[in-house]
Amino acid sequence: MSKGLIAVIVIVLIALVVGGQYVGVRNTLVTKNESVRSAWSQVDVVLQRRADLIPNLVETVKGYAQQEQTVFGEIARARSALLGAQTPAQKIAANGQLDGALGRLLALSENYPQLKSNENFQRLQDELAGTENRIAVERKRYNDTLQDYNTYVQHFPNNIYAGFSGFKPNDAYFKASEGSREVPKVNFGNPAAVATPQ
Repeated sequence: MSKGLIAVIVIVLIALVVGGQYVGVRNTLVTKNESVRSAWSQVDVVLQRRADLIPNLVETVKGYAQQEQTVFGEIARARSALLGAQTPAQKIAANGQLDGALGRLLALSENYPQLKSNENFQRLQDELAGTENRIAVERKRYNDTLQDYNTYVQHFPNNIYAGFSGFKPNDAYFKASEGSREVPKVNFGNPAAVATPQ
């Protein structure tokens, strides 16, 4: 065998190995990217469920607490922002606003004992609590899936193949809001004082 033929065979083998790696990495990237999309769609479903429950809850509270228009306006704006958001990052930001407004709405019930005893309000509050639990589970699942994707995209040599294929790290994680890091103020001396979540 001539040296030229050996060189051609070596080059062909190297090309096959690199090509095979590229195909394998690209297929894995596509699979992981679809997993991120699927996880996000589950988050989106539970966020929509919560957004659908809120108008009923607000109407129930309005019957007892009509003077609380500021809170009702905040909820309407936050819900509208969530429903109008297009990207995961926009929905995550709008969801943070809605969390705070919803917390203030639920805190109102402490000021209205007759509202707390309303069967419809209690049922809606229970449904909302269940939905919030689902949201927490789906957020975690989404963040874990996104972390897996980002780790894979950034590993060497995957990062080279990912760059060729147009895959980039995605930083649209759910994070704790700034208000959630603050310690709530509790005043046991004044029963009318209510700690309002941020």
